[in-house]
Amino acid sequence: MPVLRDPTAIRLDGACTVEDALALVEALQSDPPLPVALAGCTHLHTAPLQVLLALRPPLASRFEEPFLAHWVGPLLDRGAGG
Repeated sequence: MPVLRDPTAIRLDGACTVEDALALVEALQSDPPLPVALAGCTHLHTAPLQVLLALRPPLASRFEEPFLAHWVGPLLDRGAGG
């Protein structure tokens, strides 16, 4: 399962597919709210990306995969903090 919740963060690991969008929403609705760690994500379907763009959670780490870091990372930075 690419969406993993641990005590300090929600981690996206490996390829996150359309099926992972609901798991991501549920994890982001946890109490207490947790930041999202993106370093282990190697592929991101647009469904979980839309969840991240809509809910704008704080990020614990950024993408390490070059394409995601270059093209998707800046989208998540827009509007952050306000």
